[in-house]
Amino acid sequence: MDELSLGVPEPVLERLPEDGGDAAIDMQQAVAGWEARLNQAIENAEDDSEAAGYVLDAIERFEKRRDTYDDLVPELRAWGQSPIYAIAWRTLYADVIAQLYDHDDLATHLDRERNARVVEDGIRLRDL
Repeated sequence: MDELSLGVPEPVLERLPEDGGDAAIDMQQAVAGWEARLNQAIENAEDDSEAAGYVLDAIERFEKRRDTYDDLVPELRAWGQSPIYAIAWRTLYADVIAQLYDHDDLATHLDRERNARVVEDGIRLRDL
């Protein structure tokens, strides 16, 4: 499996307030760290299936974090606070997930691994 390349999309950074320089740096450092850890896990994996499992674990964590930030937006608005940072992080997580699925052969492996987990959990289409 090829090495992953992730980045912070420019539109996310552009939407940050002018005093959001620290948030931009935090986002860039976070994405660089995720990229390094995922590439290390892929390198250490015995096969593509195991590597896809590591990446899918990360995607599931990103999805939970995205949902957490999404839940914060209305709460922040209700308290009269600006949700701009919560929106930026939510968007970042969603974009990183999309970037992972956009890698050449990774999407196929991710879909296969996700389906295997569904079957492993005992969930069948007739149960949905």
